[in-house]
Amino acid sequence: MSESRQTTRRGFLQGVSAAGTAAIFSPSMNRALGYQSPNERPIFATIGLRNQGWEITNKSFKFADFAALADVDSNVLGANVEKAEQAQKKKPDAFKDYRKILDRKDIDAVMIATPDHWHTKIAVEAMYAGKDVYCEKPLTLTIAEGKLIEKVVKETGRVFQVGTMQRTESDQLFLLAVALVKHGRIGTVQRVTCGINGMEASPMIPVTPVPQELDWDFWLGPAPKVDYRALPEMRTGYGGGVPLFSNCHYAFRNWHEYSGGKLTDWGAHHVDIACWALGATDTGPSKVIPVEFQLPVEYKGGQPLVQDQYNAATSFKIQVKMPHNVEMIITSEGDNGILFEGTEGRFFVNRGKIAGKPVEDLKENPLPEGAIEEIYGGKVSENHTANFIEAIKSRKQPISDVWSHNRMLEICHLSNIAMRLNREINWDPTKREIMGDAEANSFLARENRKGYEIKM
Repeated sequence: MSESRQTTRRGFLQGVSAAGTAAIFSPSMNRALGYQSPNERPIFATIGLRNQGWEITNKSFKFADFAALADVDSNVLGANVEKAEQAQKKKPDAFKDYRKILDRKDIDAVMIATPDHWHTKIAVEAMYAGKDVYCEKPLTLTIAEGKLIEKVVKETGRVFQVGTMQRTESDQLFLLAVALVKHGRIGTVQRVTCGINGMEASPMIPVTPVPQELDWDFWLGPAPKVDYRALPEMRTGYGGGVPLFSNCHYAFRNWHEYSGGKLTDWGAHHVDIACWALGATDTGPSKVIPVEFQLPVEYKGGQPLVQDQYNAATSFKIQVKMPHNVEMIITSEGDNGILFEGTEGRFFVNRGKIAGKPVEDLKENPLPEGAIEEIYGGKVSENHTANFIEAIKSRKQPISDVWSHNRMLEICHLSNIAMRLNREINWDPTKREIMGDAEANSFLARENRKGYEIKM
């Protein structure tokens, strides 16, 4: 994690106390600090508004004012501007092009919830524009992108929160899980299983006209130029009963061009907690083995041979060799959640429960006072946005920092590479590169489409 930075003129944002609730500052103090907001609250903007984009915005109105929203779909943009106006009693400006937000001097931080293939470009350019960043998970499309973001965070001193909110929210169930492991309640950890569910394959999805409200070329952005495909009236995991737009909107996670399937979707949540509990936040695996898996289309040389169907894995069992002889299993089978197994017991945790004998034993043998706060690094924030704003104020990195996130996300990216190439991957966690496999190493980075390069 980067060192604490001295507060800058724009960086000292008012609005949240150490507990994450709104604070009041005098107008004279506000002017002396050079803060732009007339009502003494940090000024945010959100880029990408469908689904999680609105969710993180809606949870943030308590702590910040939103001056602008951006989305390449005019219908999505208009609907969310209207909701934001109702929520904060002031209408935010609306933009299709996120760069107009980055040009604004009054905006202190951006929240990014675009499809994954856009995250790195927007985040890097936002930091160079002097903005602090909250970016949804998974942070990157490739391992190389993660290294670039780390470089720019260090170079610019910006505060950067990743949206792995299980570290803050979910009734602190995952914090309790980490505390149980770290306090030895299951003895020496032997195995951790991350259940992240699978997905259904799609039928062939035809080329169709681009909806009038969507700028398809801008949506594609850094990704290769392809035709727009849509299959109406198909149920998806992102809102059953609504039209499915196969290459965008609801289904982008099912295509390697834009995301990484379930491995980088739910995997980014549960593998994160597993690595945190194991103390593997600054290291990584030695080997990633695709034990069994199913890809929905044929692959050759790691590339899908057809372009008209989903191409991310539908089912899988990945074995990961972690430090200290711990075995990690990432599987589409069983319950969604994390099973920790050790020499003295085991327990299961997900967003709805934490169960097992080590949990039951807490009635007679509770964890030491302050154990949760020790894991969190202080009082647990009200929500993930509150933690972000607390970090902006202190100029220290928040609970979901880019370094630990990238380390665990490397496991998810490597799992996808292993399945696409149908072979095990030997990983050097110090050099952060694949050993003895030039073809596999070529998947660690992707070139952005011409015209959508990252502006450094």
